[in-house]
Amino acid sequence: MSDQRGFSTRAIHAGYEPDPLTGAVNVPIYASSTFAQDGVGGLRGGFEYARTGNPTRRALEANLAALEGGTYGRGFASGMAATDTLLRSALRPGDHLVIPNDAYGGTFRLIDKVFTQWGITYSVAPVTDIDAVRAAVRPETKLVWVETPTNPLLNVGDIEALAGVAHDAGAKLVVDNTFASPYLQQPLSLGADVVLHSTTKYLGGHSDVVGGALVTDDEELDAAFAFLQNGAGAVPGPFDGYLTLRGIKTLAVRMDRHCDNAEKVVDFLSGHAKIESVLYPGLPGHPGHEVAAKQMKRFGGMISVLVAGGIDAAKDFCARTEVFTLAESLGGIESLIEHPGAMTHASTAGSLLEVPDNLVRLSVGIEDIDDILGDLENALR
Repeated sequence: MSDQRGFSTRAIHAGYEPDPLTGAVNVPIYASSTFAQDGVGGLRGGFEYARTGNPTRRALEANLAALEGGTYGRGFASGMAATDTLLRSALRPGDHLVIPNDAYGGTFRLIDKVFTQWGITYSVAPVTDIDAVRAAVRPETKLVWVETPTNPLLNVGDIEALAGVAHDAGAKLVVDNTFASPYLQQPLSLGADVVLHSTTKYLGGHSDVVGGALVTDDEELDAAFAFLQNGAGAVPGPFDGYLTLRGIKTLAVRMDRHCDNAEKVVDFLSGHAKIESVLYPGLPGHPGHEVAAKQMKRFGGMISVLVAGGIDAAKDFCARTEVFTLAESLGGIESLIEHPGAMTHASTAGSLLEVPDNLVRLSVGIEDIDDILGDLENALR
């Protein structure tokens, strides 16, 4: 089938054709640690050992590449495993990278606490300020790492402009596309060199599997990813691959519902006396609204708010919801609420990436909107 097919068609079909022996429409779970060979070195379908390759994982990787419009896809055991593989593939002692001033806490922790021990340095810059990113670049810069929208402040970076900054410096642009998903945004088409996902989130979509992915058009980078994927072994199991593929099949319809519900939540919270401000790229007053409208199909299902009354009011808001579950992670069919400063971004405390203590992040699910709004109204009462 052609890669020119529509998004939902690719999501359902890319990477797998019905099994020629049984006609199975869904990809089988190949729960085998090893594969029979037809003589020494005679590999059937290229498979020898499940860490090196697995048919279920291969189907997932081909599907992910097709969704992002990329040539190569690699699956990993988690988003952080994908992050670690990318950093180790692209950086050597003495190298430098630029990261957002509100990056995901886990990404910051890995870079700040682990990679700096190996002689890697980093600078912090807002993804919204192209001049600031350019000023942060050094002769030894190898990566410009961005999230857009960012986690958790939902700032928006101009991917095409950031790619220009990175490439002018001889560096690669990496875009963490987890918040947007490939349905809403495809960074490779805008000049990014690598797209990263925590497939745990919108791609899997059901809060039942952990995974990560890297997608690129760069053959040399992909070879480095493949080497570490096999050599370090942080690979997803076949059941993980199956669950992620199952989730991907409904990504488009889920994302539209996430966006529909988020827009109504934004309307409700924007006029609420107990909310200081709402952070959402779909708001015309959001500083990244025009860029988001240019490079995203819609504005996503993630919302952050600053709660009037400080940290105690923010934590009380989180504790009082019922439809919204107080939990880390995001992008599942159920609505989640969290306090980033004490939860997902606790590692940024005291750093340049520290988040406001009255910040609350909402992952708006696909429940009935009246129930979502009623829950928020009760929690803020």
